[in-house]
Amino acid sequence: MPSKNSSPRLTAETASHIKWLWENTPLNQAQISAYLGAINQGRVSEVVSGQRYTEVAPAEHPEWRS
Repeated sequence: MPSKNSSPRLTAETASHIKWLWENTPLNQAQISAYLGAINQGRVSEVVSGQRYTEVAPAEHPEWRS
């Protein structure tokens, strides 16, 4: 049974979106976390610093295209 405090798992797809936002917007890590909703700033930091999902390339979310 999952703990009450568990957050959704960080996926490769979400990591790719985090990388894209970090590289292509003026958002800081806390703002990216807030924008994505369920991902905490610590996970964003791990992706941005290369501690997690190093093999995943940045990818823009289809809904963000203008």
